[in-house]
Amino acid sequence: MTYKDAIKNSFGLVHKNWQLVMVQVAMMIISCIGFFVFIGIPLAVAFVMFGLDLTELTRLKDLIGTMREPSEIISRYMGLFIVFLISFLIYLFFIAAIGIYVFGGSAGLIGRIVKNNAERFSMNTFFSEGKRLFLPLVGFTTIIGVIFIGVAFILGLFGGGIAAIISIAKEHEATLALFLGIFFSLLLFCVGLILIACTIALTLYGVAAVVFKGTGPLKSTKETIKYLYHHPDALWLYCITFGGYILASFFLILLGTPFSLIPIAGPILALPYQLFSYTVQSYLGLVIICTTFIYYFSTEVRPEQAPELKVEPIAEWVTQIPDISQPQVPGPTPPHPEKEEPE
Repeated sequence: MTYKDAIKNSFGLVHKNWQLVMVQVAMMIISCIGFFVFIGIPLAVAFVMFGLDLTELTRLKDLIGTMREPSEIISRYMGLFIVFLISFLIYLFFIAAIGIYVFGGSAGLIGRIVKNNAERFSMNTFFSEGKRLFLPLVGFTTIIGVIFIGVAFILGLFGGGIAAIISIAKEHEATLALFLGIFFSLLLFCVGLILIACTIALTLYGVAAVVFKGTGPLKSTKETIKYLYHHPDALWLYCITFGGYILASFFLILLGTPFSLIPIAGPILALPYQLFSYTVQSYLGLVIICTTFIYYFSTEVRPEQAPELKVEPIAEWVTQIPDISQPQVPGPTPPHPEKEEPE
């Protein structure tokens, strides 16, 4: 399958199942409501219970003055800090659980549609796929999180080494230090971009392996690494779609910039535009998922199903063989033709 076919089919799949976009928008609204429920309300209760008065922080000068001694702020508002920390952790776990469940339901439904074009969006199918893939995706997300931490650690080591080299170069010549700073900064940016792109591609194709093959998180990670090693074209396809997503997001941000310049009506008009922008980004995100799923299915899953298709004619031929394990009842014998007597 070519890149053009995969991207074209993914747009058609998302267009026919546009309810998935609405599910993403609903998850965003639930996240906003959850922020006020898990963080806003406990903080408001804490203000009343502890008798806190932070009206002096409304002025910027006073805020800067109080932030000069953070230990004094923490000791003074320790109860508020503990309530905020607990509320934030609960909110974080809630959003993570909802996000994984919705992503699992969307991915499972997309996988079923890719395998069978007759499938369509259904809330029952969505919820069943979300339940089926929740625990595998939790394990897989944990592995990807560890990989992201490793990538950040590697980039941190590179950054520290570059800073040490530049500091040594400054002691000898400022021009050399400036050149090395620009060169190593671009090199670090390219290396970081490649590592992040490979990790996100590993995430999407790994989810495809979990959905289509039903393997465990660790086995899916190993198989996906082998798949990307033997199919670098799949990584290039993801880079193309991710680049298009970044370009579209930048264009949406550029269109929304004039709203901040309007004095009064700007914030009012910016709210529906932000909702529209998030809807478009959700649509494009689902297109990226569909593209990776379609390409993975056509290059990895479908060849494994080919031997099963070859067995079907043999199975039909075997079913036509009579069963000789049971005694056969003789049927009526056809009458013999009578011989003509010579005259």
